[in-house]
Amino acid sequence: MKKYLVEYIWLDCNQYPRSKTRVMSDKPILDNLPIWNYDGSSTGQATGNNSEVLLKPVKLYPDPFRKEDNVLVLCETLNPDETPHSTNTRNKALKVFDNEKVKNEKTWYGIEQEYILLNYQNDTPLGWPVNVNLLPKPQGNYYCSVGTENIAGREIVEKHLEYCLYSGLNISGINAEVLLGQWEYQVGPCKGIDSGDQMIISRYILYRVCELYKVRLTLEPKPMKGNWNGSGCHTNFSTESIRNDGGLQHIKEAMKKLEANHNLHMDNYGIDNHLRMTGNHETASYDKFTYGVSNRGASIRIPRETKKNGKGYFEDRRPASNMDPYVVTSLLAQTILL
Repeated sequence: MKKYLVEYIWLDCNQYPRSKTRVMSDKPILDNLPIWNYDGSSTGQATGNNSEVLLKPVKLYPDPFRKEDNVLVLCETLNPDETPHSTNTRNKALKVFDNEKVKNEKTWYGIEQEYILLNYQNDTPLGWPVNVNLLPKPQGNYYCSVGTENIAGREIVEKHLEYCLYSGLNISGINAEVLLGQWEYQVGPCKGIDSGDQMIISRYILYRVCELYKVRLTLEPKPMKGNWNGSGCHTNFSTESIRNDGGLQHIKEAMKKLEANHNLHMDNYGIDNHLRMTGNHETASYDKFTYGVSNRGASIRIPRETKKNGKGYFEDRRPASNMDPYVVTSLLAQTILL
């Protein structure tokens, strides 16, 4: 009898992906996947005397590692009474996206995930000198570059791209970033909750690919101190009003709302983001809201094409690389539309 492998994937108390495999006799479709459970006391989500946290399947994706008819399944975490667990940020985001005003505006997102690949033995970025007391050449030659002296980890990045596409994710590009060993991929445009879902699965796949190469992935926003770029998760956003004629005026109105809620957003845009957002290295200052056309040193960048056309989208450059995509996407919709 044919067996199917279903990888249940969820987020722990730190929003880090966890997973385990269920073997099934029936071909997996969302309707026939049972609610499962795990030991929440081992993931910081329960106590030992009441340890079970439930896993509710919500989305299926083809499994790029096992292929055939095996699947990855994204799950929400639930309490034993099937209410959302306190760490279930997806369910909280759904409440925002299910609001009629938000649904009518058809929110679109494009998320740019920056990350750094590290040598597992000494936690230095790939391509950096083996001697931890030495540094590579200063930044300048690495961004979107080619050549052995300028690039490290391309095989991992290409494999990740291949696997994301196999799983049906709307990954729209990859590029080498400013720091040697740093890369970026883009997911989107995606609508509403699907943006967070695809980002979580894409991160999961990246962690798994790094296992194959014995390389550590870090989403820390500023792992390398000093005169080096940090890692962000720039989030491009638009509504139907912003995409249509007169959209630039809606962007200006959105800027006022974002400025008034800047502290709230910064409190929810990632751990240790203040280490990255210093006003240097293509960042704005952590405690000051700014925006500008084609300005990568501002909190919000309005693309030149958007200004020219009077409509389009804008880029929120504040989110850190380790941000929770459910929190960031829903907070943008909430602040601007609700």
